Amino acid sequence: MRQQGKYYRIGEASRVTGVEPHVLRYWEKEFREIRPHRVGRQRLYREADLEIIKKIKSLLYDEGMTIAGAKKKLRSTGKKAKSLSQEKITEVNHILNQIRHELKTILDILDRPK
Repeated sequence: MRQQGKYYRIGEASRVTGVEPHVLRYWEKEFREIRPHRVGRQRLYREADLEIIKKIKSLLYDEGMTIAGAKKKLRSTGKKAKSLSQEKITEVNHILNQIRHELKTILDILDRPK
């Protein structure tokens, strides 16, 4: 597997994902989540694009969803990921505030005259 930051041409992306190039081009029109970088007329897919393509393939072929259903599922998954990220940020901020409070308490103890 290639390193993060590398690009795959459409033929390579097709081999890695098991999705024919003409299907990849069609899915680009249908799914806004697939946005390969373009250099001239050449499509260059990132690792993240390939993961989305594999997810779409699974939804359509394995789970038997329609394109409309797969679009809806992808969008709801994206929203869940964003809300989970927000939950994590809130949790981390809470922990940091606790640490700050404990450090201030320690400083107060150290600053007391003996």
